[in-house]
Amino acid sequence: MFCLCITILFVVPFIFFGVLLFATFVLVPAAFIFASWYMRIKERKRQRRNHDGANVAFFHPYCNAGGGGERVLWVAIKAVLERYPNTNIYIYTVETAEAKTILDKAQNQFNVKLQDANINFIRLSTQFVIEVKMYPYFTLLLQNLGSMIMGMEAFMKLNPDIYIDTTGFAFTYPIFRYLAQCPVGCYVHYPTITSAMMRRVQHRIVAYNNSSLIARNPLFTWIKLFYYKIFGWLYGIVGRCADIVMVNGSWTEGHIEELWDVPEKTYKVYPPCEVSELKQLRSLVKDTDPINILSVAQFRPEKDHPLMLQALYELRNLLVKNELLWNKIKLILVGSCRNAEDEERVQNLKDLSKHLSLEDNVQFVVNAPYGRLLQLYQTSTVGLHAMWNEHFGISVVECMAAGLIMVAHRSGGPLGDIVHTADDTRTGFLATEADEYARAILEVIALPIDERKRIVQAARASVGRFSEAEFEKSFLRAMEPLVRID
Repeated sequence: MFCLCITILFVVPFIFFGVLLFATFVLVPAAFIFASWYMRIKERKRQRRNHDGANVAFFHPYCNAGGGGERVLWVAIKAVLERYPNTNIYIYTVETAEAKTILDKAQNQFNVKLQDANINFIRLSTQFVIEVKMYPYFTLLLQNLGSMIMGMEAFMKLNPDIYIDTTGFAFTYPIFRYLAQCPVGCYVHYPTITSAMMRRVQHRIVAYNNSSLIARNPLFTWIKLFYYKIFGWLYGIVGRCADIVMVNGSWTEGHIEELWDVPEKTYKVYPPCEVSELKQLRSLVKDTDPINILSVAQFRPEKDHPLMLQALYELRNLLVKNELLWNKIKLILVGSCRNAEDEERVQNLKDLSKHLSLEDNVQFVVNAPYGRLLQLYQTSTVGLHAMWNEHFGISVVECMAAGLIMVAHRSGGPLGDIVHTADDTRTGFLATEADEYARAILEVIALPIDERKRIVQAARASVGRFSEAEFEKSFLRAMEPLVRID
């Protein structure tokens, strides 16, 4: 005991003295160096910004993909340039196409006309670090850690005045918040992880992101749930590095507030939907025409096309005594294929329709041009959407604007923001299981003409809040604090 006391008396002062020396000669100088570096960066940025205008950088690696996320990107850029014409726009991207080619596609596909004088592309070479196929296991964590490598490349090629992420790579935010010393904004289409995903794993439900191998094994389920919780904790830390958070709807807003817990800087900004032209379309459906049920969704697993085929099978069972009506019904599946996997998925759906003896009542339209889609809108009666927890549902909005009566999944954006089902304000129908979808479709088909017109009119009136003009106003209002941060 005496020896222990002597040891403590001699050792503790040395430890204290060592810590004091470390703080004096390492931490304090490092703090001064960091503060000096920070002030130099801020001053250089301020001088250049006053002389040349602000550099606003959007992180959108696949800016030429042509999806709903890309519509948000281009309409947002257009709004920024109209409000702040001296701004220099930079886009961090892995696309190799020429700038004019990319901007022409934005105009042709989204009717967004942009001049290339103020738009610059920062080409990134680390595309492989964010590709899902690189990570067969622990995909969420490794892909997002990979995005930090791409974020570092982006930062080293351009240190912007304002950084805006429009793809959901939240792990890049600390890089630009602390290293680039610039305000960070983001537009979140879909949380990378949600409590609903965790519940599916916990309850051992087989889904496209929870294989049967894991769902059947209690140990694997526990490991994946632990992994999800760790990732969710990290996701919350990096998400809170954003100065402004824009979310695309109520469903995403609820999950982001739960995970990031920054309600004071979270704004709901509905994505821009093409509703003005669609609201002018006139139905070409006649009483003698087929009853077309239209689905507009990419051929991806989460869109749950098999559920649509199962719903059609249940509808046939309901019409077993009315073969004449059944023969008039056709389900038209319209969507794009990104790669060979999507093409194989379409073939599997065709095989499933044959297995269910539905091949005469199902039509596949792959990679349809916009003119063909407009024609299908005008010759269809019912819109169908089956994705569970769709973050928003642009195709749902556009079907409603085109005059179709929508039957969508009772979850996510359609439930929270888009479809109202109260009798006096009904704008569509919601369902969950195949038999419920079938009954809803049959109810739409059986509606009197006056009631059908009333629902269509109510639906078209309700989608104005999702227009491009409303998006621009909301986006600029949310972005204004980023412009003021100095």
